[in-house]
Amino acid sequence: MIQKALVCAVLVSLSCTAQNKTKAAPIEKYLATITQTDLKKHLTIVASDEMEGRDTGTEGQKKAGRYLIEQYKKNGISFPDGASDYYQKVPAEFMKSNYGPKLNDSENIWAFIKGTEKPDEILVISAHYDHVGVKNGDVYNGADDDGSGTVALLEIAQAFQLAKKQGHGPKRSILILHVTGEEHGLHGSRFYAKNPLFPLKNTIADINIDMIGRRDFDHPKTNNYVYVIGADRLSSQLHDITVAANDKYTKLDLDFKYNDKKDPNHFYERSDHYNFAKNGIPSVFLFNGVHEDYHKKTDEVSKIEFDALAKRTQLAFAMAWELANRPERPVVDKPLQ
Repeated sequence: MIQKALVCAVLVSLSCTAQNKTKAAPIEKYLATITQTDLKKHLTIVASDEMEGRDTGTEGQKKAGRYLIEQYKKNGISFPDGASDYYQKVPAEFMKSNYGPKLNDSENIWAFIKGTEKPDEILVISAHYDHVGVKNGDVYNGADDDGSGTVALLEIAQAFQLAKKQGHGPKRSILILHVTGEEHGLHGSRFYAKNPLFPLKNTIADINIDMIGRRDFDHPKTNNYVYVIGADRLSSQLHDITVAANDKYTKLDLDFKYNDKKDPNHFYERSDHYNFAKNGIPSVFLFNGVHEDYHKKTDEVSKIEFDALAKRTQLAFAMAWELANRPERPVVDKPLQ
């Protein structure tokens, strides 16, 4: 009888320990799964000549999209609830403009990790997977723009899915969104904002990743930095979350130069986070700045600095982890401008 009581006491103790471990999810373990090796493996394919520069609506872009979907299937990551597959079709008519080329029908690609406690609250992590195609017989592979952000999403999703399998699923749902048509006018993100799968009021934030694999002219001696744009435009808390995640996990130099509202480059308005911000959703854009190969045929995988790409991807994951798991969604405490 005494022995039986002791066994019961040990089981209770183990149960309490397991519950405590569940509450304190080991984020560092999942950060470590985001590696230079995996990023290079994916980018070598996504930014290869075989993808023909991934221009919007071309077979090369569609081939790249199929590769992304293949990776999500391998990792057991499904398309979102309410969707019939991994595609959100974006019709050519929607992308029609007076100044750009005639585009074919294209697709946003989405994957979904359902939240364990607040599944109806959605964190979007976005990157555009299109580039500018083939010009005069030369393939513009866009390894940095935005092959780097594209493969970052694959790694972030894999890390979250592994955490969920091990009992550390995000409390809120995560929508991984590869958008099309960015190079021709932010079309894919604009289409999603006008045709959201989940109500925009339920979208707590957007982390947008566009060019994080290189260094720019202003940082010739180091790649241990990233530009942070827009985090404080709508929500002081989103800014604070970004800074805290970096201080704790990645220790990059956060450069806020392009967050200046008087920035002549207007980078805040030039990537896909902007279509979320315009709808009152706290949004942040991670960016390495412009380099000599920007929109040139020389933007190749061989020039990517994978140590920087891995560290910046880890920062995005750490930010997403906090946003997905914190008790409250970030408060919008600044007016829409």
